[in-house]
Amino acid sequence: MKKKHLKKITENPDFIPNIYNYCDRWCERCSFTSRCENYALSKKNFTDSESRNINNHIFWQNMAEVFELPLDILKEVAKQEGIELDILDTKTTTKKTYRDIAKNHECSRLAMIYGEMVDNWFKLAEGLFDEKEHILNIKIRLGILDADTDTAAEAAVLNDAVDIICWYQHQIYVKLMRAIQGDIEEKSEHQDRFPRDSHGSAKIALIAMDRSIAAWEKMGKLFPEQKDNILDILLHLDRLRRKTEEAFPAARAFVRPGFDTIDPNSKPLSFL
Repeated sequence: MKKKHLKKITENPDFIPNIYNYCDRWCERCSFTSRCENYALSKKNFTDSESRNINNHIFWQNMAEVFELPLDILKEVAKQEGIELDILDTKTTTKKTYRDIAKNHECSRLAMIYGEMVDNWFKLAEGLFDEKEHILNIKIRLGILDADTDTAAEAAVLNDAVDIICWYQHQIYVKLMRAIQGDIEEKSEHQDRFPRDSHGSAKIALIAMDRSIAAWEKMGKLFPEQKDNILDILLHLDRLRRKTEEAFPAARAFVRPGFDTIDPNSKPLSFL
């Protein structure tokens, strides 16, 4: 992507500033893709299956362009303003220290454990999905369920629950790490202003937990024989949610650009 075209995208007034900083990256389910600068950049650079394949060199070439071009623009602006960017390198060691502290935070550790619990449950439950399909087929043959309606509805609920659990499984940890590390940096720099970026990241993690808990509750109804195992996961996830709310009491009140301020059905003035 050429720098001129990148500037054209980034200067589009229809984009909601910083909306991509506080989202869950689930573009397929997002109502704001037409208002998102990051989505537009990705759409321009990742236009086919090859460019979206992480095992293809085209993907990494495009990724390099996406990250390098904004840096080029930043360097141009810095040069014009007489700003020395080399001093940013001195913060590398400090950021590593903050990252190490964040990894040992109780919320981070609980989130890591949750990710492992999800992996373990799906490994143990590999045969459950085949069994569920078998039971549904029997009920259809007996006339208990309608093949076109009841089974389709149950399958949709199951697929949606699995999608949600898997999407947020590791993202909870990632967003909490960003929130905790950001909170440490903000406090070290005596940033007393509100709202804080760390609160925004924590809010995304909390939303991910809310949706995951709702999905696990659906899984519990679909697989009553797994009630105890699913309950363990729900209790752990609820504990993580409470600990996160204690660590970031202002997170729920954080107002995310677009998501919490604009009707997703409203249309921008123009599109790319």
